[in-house]
Amino acid sequence: QVQLVESGGGLVQAGGSLRLSCAASGRFLRTYAMAWFRQAPGKEREFVAAITWTGASTFYPDSVKGRFTISRDNGKNTVNLEMNSLKPEDTAVYYCAAGPHVSRGDDYDYWGQGTQVTVSS
Repeated sequence: QVQLVESGGGLVQAGGSLRLSCAASGRFLRTYAMAWFRQAPGKEREFVAAITWTGASTFYPDSVKGRFTISRDNGKNTVNLEMNSLKPEDTAVYYCAAGPHVSRGDDYDYWGQGTQVTVSS
């Protein structure tokens, strides 16, 4: 059974920082690509960041590139998302996802329950 549990969300002022974490459990997760997505009210789920299972490659959309950093610790089965220079438009529920192949699409096999990030102006 694979489980992903996000933490670290909260309320922050514009320009501030937050660090999200995703604790993963499951036998093969250390070989899985991991990703973060977000969904704001009334909007479709949006790709935020992805990392290969080795951690050697990372991927970001232009909207967060240079502000967000994804990392993983395979020894601890965790993946983190460091978010800096936050903007009100970053407000959303953030989801952790895992799958055998890295992708910018939402075709991941496993998903967490999400953590709310709210950025005030």
